[in-house]
Amino acid sequence: MDISLKGKRALVTGAGKGIGRATALALVRCGSEVTAVTRTQSDLDSLVLECPSIIPVCVDLADWGATAAALKNIGPIDLLVNNAAYANLQPFLEVTPDQFDQSFNVNVKAVLHVSQIVATGMKARGSGGSIVNVSSQASQRALKDHTVYCATKGALDMLTKVMALELGVHQIRVNSVNPTVVMTEMGRVGWSDPDKAQTMKSRIPLGRFAEVDDVVNSILFLLSDKSTMTSGVSLPVDGGFLAC
Repeated sequence: MDISLKGKRALVTGAGKGIGRATALALVRCGSEVTAVTRTQSDLDSLVLECPSIIPVCVDLADWGATAAALKNIGPIDLLVNNAAYANLQPFLEVTPDQFDQSFNVNVKAVLHVSQIVATGMKARGSGGSIVNVSSQASQRALKDHTVYCATKGALDMLTKVMALELGVHQIRVNSVNPTVVMTEMGRVGWSDPDKAQTMKSRIPLGRFAEVDDVVNSILFLLSDKSTMTSGVSLPVDGGFLAC
């Protein structure tokens, strides 16, 4: 399916690595003007070297004030991908307040904030738009040592639905993608132990983990005019994990 986003302006958070970086580059290939947001300047520098047309913004999205300042003059945005996320796995009985707060600040609060900024502009222009939140299968299945991460992604799924409900009147669509383990560089390291990997793969009917492009292609579909009647959906990209 050919997807063209020519003339659209997109903003991608967590664009320095993994899914966010691949999404930013794919959006450029589809004709979009892309603003890439991440907190690591070196990642932005290498991204701009790879694709000079990308507009870089370096900010820690957990800082509400700094984010507001960084995005104050961002200009009109038609497409938003909230991909930035934080994960620090702890057993339930060892969860600490600082890790709880950091996870919710990035995975939920920052999504709310960035979306408010972008959607306010979409509403003012009256031209609608599309927002995709990158969630996880962990929003709907309990995973060992993922207490806080699961909780943030569950909150993100419900945030997605309420955003779709309230913003729909302005022709702003809001959806999430919910991947299984994805073979980013970090994913390959984190799931390099064969026994650990096989335990998870045994719960996936297709018997494999997702590749980055599997997730990116789903994001592009939800952003595009190919999905104009789709809003409020949590789309599993999980090989059937959530079907079991």
